Amino acid sequence: MPSSQPSPFRHTTVLLEQTVAMLLGVKNLDDIAKASVSGVYVDATFGRGGHSRLLLEYLDSAATLVVFDKDPEAIAHAHALANDDARIKVVHDSFANLCQNLQTLGIDKVDGLMADLGVSSPQLDDGTRGFSFMRDGAVDMRMDTTRGEPVSAWLERVSADELADVLYEYGEERHSRKIARAIKQMPSYHSTLELAEVIKQAHPNWQKGKHPATQSFQAMRIFINNELGDIDEFLAQSIQVLKAGGQLALISFHSLEDRRIKQFLQRHSRGQYEEDAHLPIAPKRPKYFGKPSRIAPSDHEIKQNPRARSAWLRGAKRSDVAYDGDAQLTQN
Repeated sequence: MPSSQPSPFRHTTVLLEQTVAMLLGVKNLDDIAKASVSGVYVDATFGRGGHSRLLLEYLDSAATLVVFDKDPEAIAHAHALANDDARIKVVHDSFANLCQNLQTLGIDKVDGLMADLGVSSPQLDDGTRGFSFMRDGAVDMRMDTTRGEPVSAWLERVSADELADVLYEYGEERHSRKIARAIKQMPSYHSTLELAEVIKQAHPNWQKGKHPATQSFQAMRIFINNELGDIDEFLAQSIQVLKAGGQLALISFHSLEDRRIKQFLQRHSRGQYEEDAHLPIAPKRPKYFGKPSRIAPSDHEIKQNPRARSAWLRGAKRSDVAYDGDAQLTQN
């Protein structure tokens, strides 16, 4: 059980200034004065608070920042920050329950919503959490260690075929069948290093410079935490909670996340839906967002923080139209 005290593991925030600028609706933070912005903002993945801390510098004393996280250790850091700043409200829950938690706080609409998806550096660096194939620890991988089952318990009961499907779907692992059979032959699942070694031995071919267990560990982590399902729920709810002119800013680190965000923003900025493709005359659909934008980390940032190399920042502004249920566009 993790301590309620903040852990010592450090995290270098990716796309820090770009994300906060996008959230505040400016191209560059130099375009806006500090302590000048009011309103309600949400950091849906607080982590170690890098984005939140910078955002707070630009929010005035009347503003509110709601921070979410599944991870109890991240929540300990959030409470430590909130103890010194009355503008912060802390929610220990998945962002998939965004609307429910905001309603509990008496918040209907927000001015900005950001999320930094996937696993964090402290989770990877702390071997006891089970996310890393480079450090030994229990095969856990839960972001919220207070609920759900660890990967080790799931591996005990899952079939080889089901495991292979997970490795292929969530890790895009081409050799999923062979790897799954090898994993199921293990006598126990108590060590991440032992699991990684079994995957390595079973993997017939892997990319140079990339550990052969990378995709399998990613797949098991995504599955056990329902990460993609949570993202889908969160994206759908973002339409409801963002006020007209509100900004959405999302950082992703792998194609499964990024593809979902990209398609969501394209669909809701164009008003084009797949289910209408076969219709001779498509119904008029709302355009919930303006033109999406995309930002990649600079070469300098990647050099300073190699974990930023796969990151993408995507976002858009909530439009001033809403769907009234009868395929009509109405003003918000």
